[in-house]
Amino acid sequence: MSVKIFSAAAVGLDAKIVEVEADVYRGLIKMHIVGLPDAAVQEARQRVRSSIKNSGFDFPPGTITVNLAPAHLKKEGPRYDLPIAIAILMARGEIITAKGVDDKIFIGELSLNGSLRPVSGILSVVIMAKKQGLKEIYLPAKNASEAALVKGINIYPVENLLQVTEHLTGRCDINRFKSKKIKKSKSKGSVNDMSYVRGQEQAKRALEIAAAGGHNVLLTGPPGSGKTLLARTMATILPSMTNEESLEVTKIYSVVGSLINDTPMMTVRPFRSPHHTTSSVALVGGGSFPKPGEISMAHRGVLFLDEFSEFSRQALESLRQPLEDGTITVARAAGAVSFPAQFTLIAARNPCPCGYLNDPRQPCSCLPNQIIKYQKRISGPLLDRIDIHINVPRLEYEKVASTEQAEPSASICQRVTRARHIQTKRYKDLLIKVNAEMGVRYIDKFCQVEQPARELIKQAVNQFYLSARAYHRILKVARTIADLEGLESITADHVAEGLRYRPQGD
Repeated sequence: MSVKIFSAAAVGLDAKIVEVEADVYRGLIKMHIVGLPDAAVQEARQRVRSSIKNSGFDFPPGTITVNLAPAHLKKEGPRYDLPIAIAILMARGEIITAKGVDDKIFIGELSLNGSLRPVSGILSVVIMAKKQGLKEIYLPAKNASEAALVKGINIYPVENLLQVTEHLTGRCDINRFKSKKIKKSKSKGSVNDMSYVRGQEQAKRALEIAAAGGHNVLLTGPPGSGKTLLARTMATILPSMTNEESLEVTKIYSVVGSLINDTPMMTVRPFRSPHHTTSSVALVGGGSFPKPGEISMAHRGVLFLDEFSEFSRQALESLRQPLEDGTITVARAAGAVSFPAQFTLIAARNPCPCGYLNDPRQPCSCLPNQIIKYQKRISGPLLDRIDIHINVPRLEYEKVASTEQAEPSASICQRVTRARHIQTKRYKDLLIKVNAEMGVRYIDKFCQVEQPARELIKQAVNQFYLSARAYHRILKVARTIADLEGLESITADHVAEGLRYRPQGD
Protein backbone atom coordinates (compact mmCIF):
# COMPACT_ATOMS: atom_id res chain seq x y z
CA MET A 1 0.00 0.00 0.00
CA SER A 2 1.29 3.47 -0.87
CA VAL A 3 0.78 6.45 1.46
CA LYS A 4 1.71 10.13 1.33
CA ILE A 5 2.43 12.69 4.06
CA PHE A 6 3.96 16.16 4.03
CA SER A 7 7.35 17.48 5.07
CA ALA A 8 9.43 20.49 3.95
CA ALA A 9 12.74 21.28 2.23
CA ALA A 10 14.91 24.34 2.82
CA VAL A 11 15.58 26.53 -0.23
CA GLY A 12 17.73 29.45 0.81
CA LEU A 13 15.79 31.25 3.55
CA ASP A 14 12.49 29.78 2.41
CA ALA A 15 10.89 26.35 2.58
CA LYS A 16 8.94 24.25 0.10
CA ILE A 17 6.47 21.42 0.58
CA VAL A 18 7.90 17.94 0.11
CA GLU A 19 5.59 14.98 -0.34
CA VAL A 20 6.98 11.89 1.39
CA GLU A 21 5.56 8.79 -0.28
CA ALA A 22 6.19 5.26 1.00
CA ASP A 23 5.35 1.93 -0.64
CA VAL A 24 5.92 -1.50 0.92
CA TYR A 25 5.73 -4.62 -1.25
CA ARG A 26 7.05 -8.18 -1.38
CA GLY A 27 10.61 -8.71 -2.50
CA LEU A 28 14.13 -8.57 -1.23
CA ILE A 29 14.62 -6.84 2.13
CA LYS A 30 15.73 -3.46 0.85
CA MET A 31 14.93 0.20 1.35
CA HIS A 32 15.30 2.74 -1.44
CA ILE A 33 15.07 6.54 -1.04
CA VAL A 34 14.63 8.48 -4.27
CA GLY A 35 14.02 12.13 -5.11
CA LEU A 36 17.51 13.70 -5.21
CA PRO A 37 18.49 12.89 -1.58
CA ASP A 38 21.92 13.81 -0.27
CA ALA A 39 24.10 11.54 1.88
CA ALA A 40 22.37 12.56 5.13
CA VAL A 41 18.96 11.67 3.68
CA GLN A 42 20.26 8.34 2.38
CA GLU A 43 21.57 7.53 5.85
CA ALA A 44 17.99 7.85 7.12
CA ARG A 45 17.58 4.18 6.10
CA GLN A 46 19.65 3.06 9.08
CA ARG A 47 18.24 5.62 11.52
CA VAL A 48 14.63 4.92 10.58
CA ARG A 49 15.08 1.13 10.72
CA SER A 50 16.57 1.21 14.23
CA SER A 51 14.12 3.81 15.58
CA ILE A 52 11.10 1.81 14.33
CA LYS A 53 12.39 -1.43 15.92
CA ASN A 54 13.37 0.30 19.19
CA SER A 55 9.95 1.95 19.40
CA GLY A 56 8.27 -1.48 19.64
CA PHE A 57 7.25 -1.97 15.99
CA ASP A 58 8.27 -4.68 13.55
CA PHE A 59 10.19 -3.31 10.61
CA PRO A 60 8.33 -4.28 7.43
CA PRO A 61 9.85 -7.23 5.56
CA GLY A 62 10.25 -6.86 1.83
CA THR A 63 11.13 -3.90 -0.34
CA ILE A 64 10.40 -0.33 0.75
CA THR A 65 10.51 2.57 -1.65
CA VAL A 66 10.42 6.12 -0.30
CA ASN A 67 9.91 8.94 -2.78
CA LEU A 68 10.58 12.58 -1.87
CA ALA A 69 8.65 14.73 -4.33
CA PRO A 70 9.11 16.94 -6.27
CA ALA A 71 12.00 14.91 -7.64
CA HIS A 72 13.82 17.90 -9.18
CA LEU A 73 14.29 19.59 -5.77
CA LYS A 74 17.45 18.56 -3.92
CA LYS A 75 16.84 17.23 -0.40
CA GLU A 76 19.42 17.62 2.35
CA GLY A 77 19.82 16.87 6.03
CA PRO A 78 18.15 14.53 8.50
CA ARG A 79 14.85 16.45 8.72
CA TYR A 80 13.00 13.76 6.74
CA ASP A 81 13.59 10.98 9.28
CA LEU A 82 10.29 11.45 11.13
CA PRO A 83 8.04 11.72 8.05
CA ILE A 84 9.78 8.73 6.43
CA ALA A 85 9.20 6.60 9.56
CA ILE A 86 5.54 7.69 9.83
CA ALA A 87 4.93 6.99 6.13
CA ILE A 88 6.46 3.49 6.40
CA LEU A 89 4.38 2.64 9.47
CA MET A 90 1.22 3.88 7.76
CA ALA A 91 2.03 1.88 4.62
CA ARG A 92 2.59 -1.19 6.80
CA GLY A 93 -0.74 -0.63 8.60
CA GLU A 94 0.83 0.01 12.01
CA ILE A 95 -0.75 3.49 12.09
CA ILE A 96 -4.42 3.72 11.24
CA THR A 97 -5.64 7.24 11.90
CA ALA A 98 -9.12 8.68 11.60
CA LYS A 99 -7.69 12.21 11.93
CA GLY A 100 -6.13 12.19 8.49
CA VAL A 101 -2.75 13.65 7.57
CA ASP A 102 -3.64 15.98 4.70
CA ASP A 103 -3.50 19.09 6.92
CA LYS A 104 -0.38 18.02 8.85
CA ILE A 105 3.34 18.45 8.28
CA PHE A 106 6.07 16.34 9.92
CA ILE A 107 9.73 17.18 10.41
CA GLY A 108 12.54 15.95 12.67
CA GLU A 109 15.69 13.87 13.01
CA LEU A 110 15.41 10.45 14.66
CA SER A 111 17.86 8.92 17.08
CA LEU A 112 18.40 5.16 17.01
CA ASN A 113 16.20 4.79 20.11
CA GLY A 114 13.32 6.68 18.49
CA SER A 115 13.75 10.05 20.21
CA LEU A 116 13.77 13.25 18.18
CA ARG A 117 16.63 15.70 17.74
CA PRO A 118 16.10 19.36 16.73
CA VAL A 119 16.69 20.49 13.15
CA SER A 120 17.51 23.86 11.59
CA GLY A 121 15.26 26.17 9.55
CA ILE A 122 12.06 25.52 11.51
CA LEU A 123 10.85 29.13 11.35
CA SER A 124 10.87 29.08 7.53
CA VAL A 125 8.97 25.78 7.55
CA VAL A 126 6.22 27.07 9.86
CA ILE A 127 5.80 30.28 7.85
CA MET A 128 5.47 28.23 4.66
CA ALA A 129 3.07 25.73 6.25
CA LYS A 130 0.77 28.52 7.39
CA LYS A 131 0.76 30.08 3.91
CA GLN A 132 -0.08 26.69 2.39
CA GLY A 133 -3.10 26.30 4.69
CA LEU A 134 -1.72 23.42 6.77
CA LYS A 135 -3.15 23.42 10.27
CA GLU A 136 -0.76 21.23 12.32
CA ILE A 137 2.99 20.74 12.47
CA TYR A 138 4.73 17.91 14.34
CA LEU A 139 8.34 18.68 15.20
CA PRO A 140 11.04 18.03 17.83
CA ALA A 141 10.14 19.45 21.24
CA LYS A 142 13.29 21.59 21.31
CA ASN A 143 12.14 23.39 18.15
CA ALA A 144 8.69 24.24 19.54
CA SER A 145 9.61 27.65 21.03
CA GLU A 146 11.01 28.81 17.70
CA ALA A 147 7.97 27.50 15.79
CA ALA A 148 5.60 29.31 18.16
CA LEU A 149 6.85 32.67 16.87
CA VAL A 150 4.34 32.16 14.04
CA LYS A 151 0.71 32.46 15.10
CA GLY A 152 -2.24 30.69 13.49
CA ILE A 153 -0.91 27.13 13.28
CA ASN A 154 -1.03 24.34 15.89
CA ILE A 155 2.41 23.28 17.15
CA TYR A 156 2.81 19.72 18.47
CA PRO A 157 6.13 19.12 20.26
CA VAL A 158 7.20 15.50 19.81
CA GLU A 159 9.66 13.72 22.11
CA ASN A 160 9.87 10.40 20.27
CA LEU A 161 8.43 8.30 17.44
CA LEU A 162 6.16 6.24 19.70
CA GLN A 163 4.52 9.40 21.08
CA VAL A 164 3.48 10.68 17.65
CA THR A 165 2.18 7.26 16.53
CA GLU A 166 0.00 7.01 19.64
CA HIS A 167 -1.30 10.52 19.01
CA LEU A 168 -2.20 9.76 15.39
CA THR A 169 -3.97 6.52 16.38
CA GLY A 170 -5.85 8.29 19.18
CA ARG A 171 -4.41 6.29 22.08
CA CYS A 172 -2.65 9.25 23.73
CA ASP A 173 -2.86 12.89 22.67
CA ILE A 174 0.07 15.29 22.48
CA ASN A 175 -0.67 18.64 24.09
CA ARG A 176 -0.40 21.61 21.79
CA PHE A 177 2.52 23.91 22.56
CA LYS A 178 1.58 27.13 24.29
CA SER A 179 3.96 29.96 23.53
CA LYS A 180 5.50 31.90 26.38
CA LYS A 181 6.46 35.54 26.53
CA ILE A 182 9.86 35.98 24.92
CA LYS A 183 12.50 37.48 27.16
CA LYS A 184 14.62 40.07 25.42
CA SER A 185 18.29 39.17 25.41
CA LYS A 186 20.66 41.56 27.09
CA SER A 187 23.35 43.08 24.95
CA LYS A 188 26.79 41.57 25.45
CA GLY A 189 28.42 44.81 24.39
CA SER A 190 28.21 46.55 27.80
CA VAL A 191 31.93 45.95 28.47
CA ASN A 192 32.62 48.02 25.35
CA ASP A 193 30.69 51.08 26.46
CA MET A 194 31.59 54.40 24.82
CA SER A 195 32.42 55.81 28.25
CA TYR A 196 35.56 53.62 28.32
CA VAL A 197 36.94 55.16 25.12
CA ARG A 198 39.39 57.94 25.96
CA GLY A 199 39.63 60.77 23.44
CA GLN A 200 38.87 60.02 19.77
CA GLU A 201 35.90 62.43 19.80
CA GLN A 202 35.83 62.68 16.02
CA ALA A 203 35.68 58.90 15.61
CA LYS A 204 32.92 58.63 18.21
CA ARG A 205 30.96 61.33 16.41
CA ALA A 206 31.38 59.43 13.13
CA LEU A 207 30.11 56.20 14.73
CA GLU A 208 27.09 58.04 16.11
CA ILE A 209 26.24 59.26 12.59
CA ALA A 210 26.84 55.77 11.21
CA ALA A 211 24.52 54.22 13.80
CA ALA A 212 21.81 56.81 13.16
CA GLY A 213 21.79 56.40 9.38
CA GLY A 214 23.18 52.90 8.83
CA HIS A 215 26.30 54.23 7.09
CA ASN A 216 29.48 52.24 6.43
CA VAL A 217 32.67 53.35 8.20
CA LEU A 218 36.40 52.83 7.57
CA LEU A 219 38.72 53.47 10.54
CA THR A 220 42.38 54.01 9.63
CA GLY A 221 45.15 54.44 12.17
CA PRO A 222 48.31 53.02 13.75
CA PRO A 223 48.28 49.90 15.94
CA GLY A 224 46.90 50.46 19.43
CA SER A 225 45.02 53.67 18.62
CA GLY A 226 41.67 52.16 19.62
CA LYS A 227 40.13 51.17 16.28
CA THR A 228 38.91 47.77 17.47
CA LEU A 229 37.46 49.11 20.72
CA LEU A 230 35.68 51.88 18.83
CA ALA A 231 34.17 49.38 16.41
CA ARG A 232 32.94 47.14 19.21
CA THR A 233 31.22 50.05 20.95
CA MET A 234 29.00 50.36 17.88
CA ALA A 235 26.85 47.52 19.21
CA THR A 236 26.04 49.54 22.33
CA ILE A 237 24.67 52.63 20.56
CA LEU A 238 22.38 50.92 18.05
CA PRO A 239 18.63 51.11 18.76
CA SER A 240 16.60 48.01 19.60
CA MET A 241 15.25 45.95 16.73
CA THR A 242 11.59 46.10 15.80
CA ASN A 243 9.56 42.86 15.81
CA GLU A 244 9.75 42.78 12.01
CA GLU A 245 13.54 43.11 12.06
CA SER A 246 13.82 40.47 14.80
CA LEU A 247 11.88 37.97 12.70
CA GLU A 248 14.08 38.71 9.66
CA VAL A 249 17.25 38.06 11.64
CA THR A 250 15.79 35.03 13.48
CA LYS A 251 14.89 33.42 10.15
CA ILE A 252 18.50 33.69 8.99
CA TYR A 253 19.95 32.27 12.20
CA SER A 254 17.35 29.49 12.15
CA VAL A 255 18.42 28.36 8.68
CA VAL A 256 22.09 28.45 9.69
CA GLY A 257 21.30 26.54 12.89
CA SER A 258 22.75 29.17 15.23
CA LEU A 259 19.70 29.83 17.40
CA ILE A 260 19.94 29.11 21.12
CA ASN A 261 17.13 26.92 22.47
CA ASP A 262 16.21 29.15 25.42
CA THR A 263 16.24 32.30 23.26
CA PRO A 264 14.29 31.33 20.12
CA MET A 265 14.04 34.92 18.87
CA MET A 266 16.92 37.27 18.09
CA THR A 267 16.21 40.49 19.97
CA VAL A 268 19.71 42.04 19.98
CA ARG A 269 21.22 43.38 16.76
CA PRO A 270 23.91 40.98 15.50
CA PHE A 271 27.57 41.94 15.64
CA ARG A 272 29.69 39.71 13.40
CA SER A 273 33.47 39.87 13.36
CA PRO A 274 34.94 37.25 10.97
CA HIS A 275 38.72 36.69 10.91
CA HIS A 276 40.68 38.12 8.00
CA THR A 277 41.45 34.59 6.76
CA THR A 278 37.73 34.05 6.11
CA SER A 279 37.01 32.83 2.57
CA SER A 280 34.67 34.64 0.21
CA VAL A 281 32.17 31.75 0.44
CA ALA A 282 32.07 32.00 4.24
CA LEU A 283 31.68 35.77 3.95
CA VAL A 284 28.89 35.99 1.36
CA GLY A 285 27.37 32.51 1.63
CA GLY A 286 27.24 29.54 -0.69
CA GLY A 287 27.92 25.82 -0.75
CA SER A 288 26.26 22.93 -2.61
CA PHE A 289 23.07 23.79 -0.74
CA PRO A 290 23.54 27.59 -0.45
CA LYS A 291 23.50 28.88 3.11
CA PRO A 292 23.83 32.47 4.39
CA GLY A 293 27.32 33.80 5.08
CA GLU A 294 28.65 36.33 7.56
CA ILE A 295 27.20 39.33 5.74
CA SER A 296 23.68 37.87 5.96
CA MET A 297 24.17 36.91 9.60
CA ALA A 298 25.02 40.58 10.18
CA HIS A 299 21.67 41.61 8.64
CA ARG A 300 20.18 44.60 10.51
CA GLY A 301 23.35 44.71 12.61
CA VAL A 302 27.09 45.30 12.27
CA LEU A 303 29.74 43.52 10.20
CA PHE A 304 33.15 44.35 11.65
CA LEU A 305 36.13 43.57 9.43
CA ASP A 306 39.30 44.09 11.45
CA GLU A 307 42.59 44.16 9.53
CA PHE A 308 40.57 45.12 6.47
CA SER A 309 43.56 45.13 4.12
CA GLU A 310 44.49 41.56 5.10
CA PHE A 311 41.30 40.03 3.70
CA SER A 312 41.68 38.36 0.32
CA ARG A 313 40.94 40.51 -2.72
CA GLN A 314 38.21 38.08 -3.79
CA ALA A 315 36.48 38.28 -0.41
CA LEU A 316 36.57 42.09 -0.35
CA GLU A 317 35.34 42.50 -3.92
CA SER A 318 32.40 40.20 -3.15
CA LEU A 319 31.13 42.92 -0.80
CA ARG A 320 30.39 45.31 -3.67
CA GLN A 321 26.89 44.06 -4.51
CA PRO A 322 25.56 43.79 -0.93
CA LEU A 323 26.96 47.21 0.02
CA GLU A 324 25.08 48.72 -2.91
CA ASP A 325 21.89 46.63 -3.03
CA GLY A 326 21.44 45.24 0.49
CA THR A 327 21.14 41.68 -0.86
CA ILE A 328 23.55 39.00 -2.02
CA THR A 329 22.72 36.58 -4.82
CA VAL A 330 24.53 33.24 -4.71
CA ALA A 331 24.43 31.53 -8.11
CA ARG A 332 25.21 27.85 -8.52
CA ALA A 333 24.62 25.31 -11.29
CA ALA A 334 21.37 24.22 -9.61
CA GLY A 335 20.03 27.79 -9.45
CA ALA A 336 20.38 31.14 -7.71
CA VAL A 337 19.40 32.06 -4.15
CA SER A 338 19.21 35.57 -2.71
CA PHE A 339 19.92 36.40 0.93
CA PRO A 340 19.29 39.72 2.70
CA ALA A 341 22.40 41.71 3.66
CA GLN A 342 21.34 45.09 5.05
CA PHE A 343 24.27 45.54 7.43
CA THR A 344 26.45 48.38 8.63
CA LEU A 345 30.07 47.77 7.68
CA ILE A 346 32.72 48.88 10.17
CA ALA A 347 36.20 48.26 8.76
CA ALA A 348 39.54 48.93 10.46
CA ARG A 349 42.97 48.99 8.87
CA ASN A 350 46.53 50.24 9.29
CA PRO A 351 47.74 52.91 6.85
CA CYS A 352 50.73 50.78 5.77
CA PRO A 353 52.30 47.36 6.48
CA CYS A 354 54.16 48.58 9.60
CA GLY A 355 51.19 50.75 10.60
CA TYR A 356 53.03 54.02 11.28
CA LEU A 357 52.66 56.00 8.06
CA ASN A 358 52.29 59.73 8.91
CA ASP A 359 52.62 58.96 12.62
CA PRO A 360 54.24 61.99 14.40
CA ARG A 361 56.13 59.83 16.94
CA GLN A 362 56.95 56.50 15.30
CA PRO A 363 58.74 56.64 11.91
CA CYS A 364 57.40 54.45 9.11
CA SER A 365 59.79 51.67 8.05
CA CYS A 366 58.00 50.77 4.80
CA LEU A 367 59.34 51.35 1.32
CA PRO A 368 57.20 53.50 -1.02
CA ASN A 369 56.32 50.58 -3.28
CA GLN A 370 55.27 48.52 -0.23
CA ILE A 371 52.92 51.29 0.88
CA ILE A 372 51.40 51.61 -2.60
CA LYS A 373 50.94 47.85 -2.91
CA TYR A 374 49.39 47.62 0.57
CA GLN A 375 46.91 50.43 -0.03
CA LYS A 376 45.89 49.02 -3.41
CA ARG A 377 44.65 45.85 -1.75
CA ILE A 378 41.36 47.69 -1.32
CA SER A 379 39.98 48.80 -4.67
CA GLY A 380 38.71 52.29 -5.41
CA PRO A 381 35.14 51.15 -6.17
CA LEU A 382 34.95 49.41 -2.79
CA LEU A 383 36.27 52.48 -0.94
CA ASP A 384 33.75 54.60 -2.84
CA ARG A 385 30.95 52.52 -1.29
CA ILE A 386 32.05 53.44 2.25
CA ASP A 387 30.30 56.60 3.44
CA ILE A 388 32.52 57.65 6.33
CA HIS A 389 36.34 57.55 6.36
CA ILE A 390 37.98 58.42 9.69
CA ASN A 391 41.61 58.69 10.75
CA VAL A 392 42.15 57.36 14.28
CA PRO A 393 45.41 58.94 15.51
CA ARG A 394 47.70 57.83 18.31
CA LEU A 395 46.49 58.98 21.74
CA GLU A 396 48.65 61.24 23.89
CA TYR A 397 49.44 60.19 27.45
CA GLU A 398 47.11 62.79 28.95
CA LYS A 399 44.16 61.28 27.10
CA VAL A 400 45.05 57.68 27.91
CA ALA A 401 45.60 58.36 31.62
CA SER A 402 42.60 60.69 31.98
CA THR A 403 40.05 59.72 34.65
CA GLU A 404 37.38 61.99 33.21
CA GLN A 405 34.26 59.98 32.37
CA ALA A 406 33.31 60.16 28.69
CA GLU A 407 29.72 60.21 27.46
CA PRO A 408 28.15 56.75 27.98
CA SER A 409 26.63 54.70 25.19
CA ALA A 410 23.14 55.00 26.68
CA SER A 411 22.89 58.75 26.04
CA ILE A 412 24.31 58.40 22.52
CA CYS A 413 21.84 55.61 21.85
CA GLN A 414 18.96 57.92 22.78
CA ARG A 415 19.99 60.43 20.10
CA VAL A 416 20.45 57.63 17.59
CA THR A 417 17.01 56.22 18.41
CA ARG A 418 15.36 59.64 17.93
CA ALA A 419 17.03 59.99 14.53
CA ARG A 420 15.88 56.48 13.57
CA HIS A 421 12.28 57.35 14.55
CA ILE A 422 12.42 60.33 12.18
CA GLN A 423 13.57 58.03 9.38
CA THR A 424 10.89 55.45 10.20
CA LYS A 425 8.18 58.09 9.75
CA ARG A 426 9.82 59.41 6.58
CA TYR A 427 10.03 55.98 4.91
CA LYS A 428 6.87 54.41 6.39
CA ASP A 429 5.37 53.68 2.96
CA LEU A 430 8.64 52.46 1.43
CA LEU A 431 10.92 49.46 1.86
CA ILE A 432 13.63 51.72 3.28
CA LYS A 433 14.59 51.63 6.96
CA VAL A 434 17.48 54.11 7.21
CA ASN A 435 19.05 56.91 5.17
CA ALA A 436 21.89 54.74 3.89
CA GLU A 437 19.35 52.58 2.02
CA MET A 438 18.01 55.48 -0.05
CA GLY A 439 18.20 54.95 -3.79
CA VAL A 440 18.99 57.72 -6.25
CA ARG A 441 15.33 58.33 -7.00
CA TYR A 442 14.59 59.18 -3.36
CA ILE A 443 17.54 61.52 -2.75
CA ASP A 444 15.97 64.49 -4.54
CA LYS A 445 12.74 63.92 -2.63
CA PHE A 446 14.12 63.51 0.88
CA CYS A 447 17.44 65.40 0.80
CA GLN A 448 16.20 68.97 0.68
CA VAL A 449 19.36 71.06 0.46
CA GLU A 450 19.47 74.78 1.23
CA GLN A 451 21.06 77.02 -1.41
CA PRO A 452 24.37 77.68 0.47
CA ALA A 453 24.73 73.94 1.01
CA ARG A 454 24.05 73.31 -2.67
CA GLU A 455 26.80 75.74 -3.67
CA LEU A 456 29.23 74.10 -1.25
CA ILE A 457 28.69 70.58 -2.56
CA LYS A 458 28.87 71.84 -6.16
CA GLN A 459 32.26 73.37 -5.42
CA ALA A 460 33.45 70.14 -3.77
CA VAL A 461 32.35 67.97 -6.71
CA ASN A 462 34.18 70.19 -9.20
CA GLN A 463 37.32 70.68 -7.12
CA PHE A 464 37.84 67.11 -5.89
CA TYR A 465 36.34 65.30 -8.91
CA LEU A 466 33.84 63.40 -6.80
CA SER A 467 32.03 60.50 -8.43
CA ALA A 468 28.24 60.43 -8.69
CA ARG A 469 28.20 57.73 -6.02
CA ALA A 470 30.31 59.86 -3.67
CA TYR A 471 28.00 62.85 -4.28
CA HIS A 472 24.94 60.82 -3.33
CA ARG A 473 26.60 59.34 -0.27
CA ILE A 474 27.62 62.80 0.99
CA LEU A 475 23.99 63.88 0.72
CA LYS A 476 22.83 60.79 2.63
CA VAL A 477 25.35 61.40 5.42
CA ALA A 478 24.29 65.07 5.56
CA ARG A 479 20.65 63.93 5.76
CA THR A 480 21.53 61.81 8.81
CA ILE A 481 23.39 64.69 10.49
CA ALA A 482 20.32 66.87 10.00
CA ASP A 483 18.12 64.11 11.48
CA LEU A 484 20.32 63.97 14.58
CA GLU A 485 19.61 67.69 15.02
CA GLY A 486 15.92 67.23 14.24
CA LEU A 487 16.03 69.50 11.16
CA GLU A 488 14.04 68.96 7.99
CA SER A 489 16.38 70.74 5.55
CA ILE A 490 20.12 70.14 5.03
CA THR A 491 22.32 73.14 5.79
CA ALA A 492 25.84 74.02 4.66
CA ASP A 493 27.20 72.85 8.04
CA HIS A 494 25.72 69.41 7.50
CA VAL A 495 27.24 69.15 4.02
CA ALA A 496 30.60 70.43 5.29
CA GLU A 497 30.70 67.74 7.96
CA GLY A 498 29.70 65.10 5.40
CA LEU A 499 32.57 66.24 3.15
CA ARG A 500 35.05 65.83 6.00
CA TYR A 501 34.26 62.13 6.09
CA ARG A 502 35.34 61.51 2.49
CA PRO A 503 38.86 60.10 1.91
CA GLN A 504 41.55 62.58 1.04
CA GLY A 505 42.10 61.16 -2.41
CA ASP A 506 38.40 61.30 -3.33
